[in-house]
Amino acid sequence: MVERLSCTVMPYAWGSRTAIAELTGRPAPTAGPEAELWMGAHPVAPSRLRRGDREESLAEIVARDPDRELGAEVRAAFGDRLPFLLKVLAAEEPLSIQAHPTTDQARAGFDDEERRGVPRDAATRNYRDASHKPELLCALTPFYALCGFRRAADTLRLFDALDVEEIAPYIAPLRSAPDPSGLGAAFRALMTMPDAARAHVVSTVVAACEKHAGVFVNECGWAVRLSQLYPGDVGVVSALLLNLVRLAPGEAIYLGAGNLHAYLGGVGVEIMASSDNVLRGGLTKKHVDVPELMKVLDFADGPIEILRARPLDAHESVYDTPAAEFRLSRITLSSDDGRVERVVRGPEVVLCTDGPVTLRGNAGGAPGLPLGRGSSAFIPACTGGYTVERPIPGTGNLYRATVNLT
Repeated sequence: MVERLSCTVMPYAWGSRTAIAELTGRPAPTAGPEAELWMGAHPVAPSRLRRGDREESLAEIVARDPDRELGAEVRAAFGDRLPFLLKVLAAEEPLSIQAHPTTDQARAGFDDEERRGVPRDAATRNYRDASHKPELLCALTPFYALCGFRRAADTLRLFDALDVEEIAPYIAPLRSAPDPSGLGAAFRALMTMPDAARAHVVSTVVAACEKHAGVFVNECGWAVRLSQLYPGDVGVVSALLLNLVRLAPGEAIYLGAGNLHAYLGGVGVEIMASSDNVLRGGLTKKHVDVPELMKVLDFADGPIEILRARPLDAHESVYDTPAAEFRLSRITLSSDDGRVERVVRGPEVVLCTDGPVTLRGNAGGAPGLPLGRGSSAFIPACTGGYTVERPIPGTGNLYRATVNLT
């Protein structure tokens, strides 16, 4: 069984007014920003599909018969829920600087806030569930991001080039120890800077960035842009501690627990463990809890790894990550390839980015499901297998999301 999904578009302020609309074949520009297209069973905005003569949420369908929809192996590993969420993310403006906890940190933080009676929808809530939130972002367009702490020696070179006296006391711990411990101490000093000093320090650093024309010109250019969006926000300065990454279409980054990051701009396919746990560190008007953020951050320094898909066969390539909750791969085929058969080992969500393609469950007499560009489908574990066809000349592309159990 292969079933078309009806999905929610999340209208966050940083979203694009064109990207998701154009992908899904709707008029653009849209009246408001469209930031994320959600495909999955997350309780905040579960996808919907038609079973028989009624439309139901995927969350309800999974809850009613988890063995059929998820399979015994997935239930044993993750319980009676779809463990991943697939998205199209379209960032017209930068997202907040943020990090996610480990499973142990999430469970401890969630239990603590439950005991203290913090409402789960409270603006000051840090842990909305007891799960970690590893994620993978695969670029559909050129995509810019800040990811992880730059090599300490290079960060010192950047601040030496800016030559801003006002920032010196906050960077001093890094000069004393140009390693992860020094990075942690410098980051804490920046994040706990007295309110009376913050606006002046940020403005002087930005002014130096505006003049910089050396090796860090791209990093400084983003600092200037961030300051225009978030004037006086200390995140403008702490962003200068992070690696600036540009992804070409098809390239990806994996963000594990503790990785401080911010998506800056572009369109990509994102997959993550189904969790809402986000600890923010700036470039936002939302809650920032510095002590809790410091507990979860990984201050290891060095360049971020750019992932490229590893071929599995002539048609499918996979982005390898250590996350058990999800596995993202890309299927590419043309009308000359005939039928491409895939085996199902758990629940799947597939997204078509170049269509049309036709999906057909392997059960005898199963009807084909045509998918156009921007449309998606759910394939329950009980399906066993399915085929993909390209009905017209040209190349079709699918992103295939499932679990990463061996």
